[in-house]
Order: sequence, then structure tokens, then C-alpha cells
Amino acid sequence: MKYILFIIVYALLWCVSILPFRVLYLLSDFFYFLVYKVIKYRVKTVRYNLELTFPQLSFAERKEIEKKFYAHLCDMFLEMIKTITISPKELEKRFAFSNLELIEEYEKKQKSIILMLPHYGNWEWIVGLNKFLDFKGFGIYKPLKNKYFDKLVRDIRSRFNAELISTHDTTGVIRENQSKGFYGTYLFLSDQTPVLRPNLHWELFMGVEVPVHMGAEGLARKLNMNILYIKIDKVKRGYYQATFSEITDDIRNEPKYKPTRIFLDRVEAQIKAAPEYYFWTHKRWKYKGQKEQYETK
Repeated sequence: MKYILFIIVYALLWCVSILPFRVLYLLSDFFYFLVYKVIKYRVKTVRYNLELTFPQLSFAERKEIEKKFYAHLCDMFLEMIKTITISPKELEKRFAFSNLELIEEYEKKQKSIILMLPHYGNWEWIVGLNKFLDFKGFGIYKPLKNKYFDKLVRDIRSRFNAELISTHDTTGVIRENQSKGFYGTYLFLSDQTPVLRPNLHWELFMGVEVPVHMGAEGLARKLNMNILYIKIDKVKRGYYQATFSEITDDIRNEPKYKPTRIFLDRVEAQIKAAPEYYFWTHKRWKYKGQKEQYETK
């Protein structure tokens, strides 16, 4: 039954993916009305998050961000579907990299690289980076429960020479690659909310204390990897630009938590500059005020 459902859904997604962009965005406008105005998908969560992180703004100002966010969310959803059939040439035109020379310099250091980025802009199209890498590109992800859709996600990204690694297998795969002298570039979406448990590290994010993932920094310290940040800007509808910046090229001499703090500061700067492109439906601040119950020992 799951396989039959997958075939039906995949056929629909494929049909949508072959639509020209101008038609795709007309469809996105329809989804905006349906998702935001009719279904009101996670509107309460978005409003809570915006009120919590932008208390200085008026209700009208936050409402304007909210509207722009839902318009972007629907665009991004259709762009993700478009990835099924988009050509490498079209993707390169729509997702540009402004300073590839920096990652080229880091590749010359002969150390594997961690790329940290948030759920901002269109992070799915970062797969186009692999065309420009000398190192093998890997994406760290949480596998989907449905094995057929999980395979679909992996197949889509492998079109652009990206290999996905389960979060559970990350350390083992990187260690094995390192032992073979194999250098890679590993992509971490590092702004997710970790499972709440004792001994988590907490940081201020948009003025609110939250638990943070330390996976990227921890692996970099264990395996002596360099870390870069990727800033994705939405230039206009359907067009994005990514810019690299250094977080550290000497991880073992960095104070503990500093690379993670740098990452959070850069995410905050992006959000404050153009908040409508952040992933506000995610419950990033759901553990607000619970630090005392799970104090880091």
C-alpha cells in the first residue's frame, strides 16, 4: 500500500516539477491562499515565534513579515519539487555562489570541511555546490520513516553528486573517510532543536535561551575539520545567492562553544535583515524557560 501511494504521489510531483517556473509560481500563489488563508498551517506557531523574537515590532509589522514568510514558504515548497527535474544549467543560473575562491582555498588546506547553514532562503538548492567542489560533497540528514520517499530524497540529491549520510551514521562515515585519507565537504543544517535531555548546551538565540546542537562543532574538534558558514540570500523570486565565510580554520585552538556562537550570531544577522526568509513554522523556541530543569553539568 505504501508503495502504491508513493507511485501516485511521485507521479504528481514529477508532473508539477516539469512545469515552467512562471506556471510554478502561479501555483505557488494559489498554495499561499490555501495554506495561509484557508488551512492556516501553523499560523499560531509563526505568530508566537515572531512575537517572541521581535517584541519591539508592532502587530502590523509582524503581520507583514508573516505574510511574506508564507509566500516564500510556498515558493520554496514548489522549488523543492522542481529539483526533481531541474537541469544543472538552470540550477546554476538560479542559485549562484559569490565567492567560490574561499572554499577552493579551504580545500587546499587538505582538511575536510564542515559547512554550517540555517533553514533560511532555499537550503535545498545548495546541492548545486557539488559541481564546483574538488572534495566529495555530503549532506547530513534525518532519514524519512517511509523508505520509498526517503529513497526519493536521496535520488534527487544524488543527481547533483551529493551523498546523504544519516545523522546516526555521520561520525562513523567521516572517521572512515578520514582514515582512508579521503577529504569531504559535509553540510550541516545546524539550527534545529535538539531532543531535550540533561547536559545540553544552551545559548541565546534571537534573545531567547535555547538548547543548541553541538554536532558540527563536536565533530570538527574530534576530527580536526575546518568550518565555513553559508549565507543564502534571496535575490528575487526564484533566484538565490550563497556566500561563504570563515568560522574557523584552527578548531583545536578555539574556545569551546565559540564556533557555535559565531554560527548563531550570523544566523541572527540574516534573520534581522530579512526575517521573512527564515523557517518560522519550526518550533525553535519551544523549550523557552526550561533550562533549569536540564541544566548543563
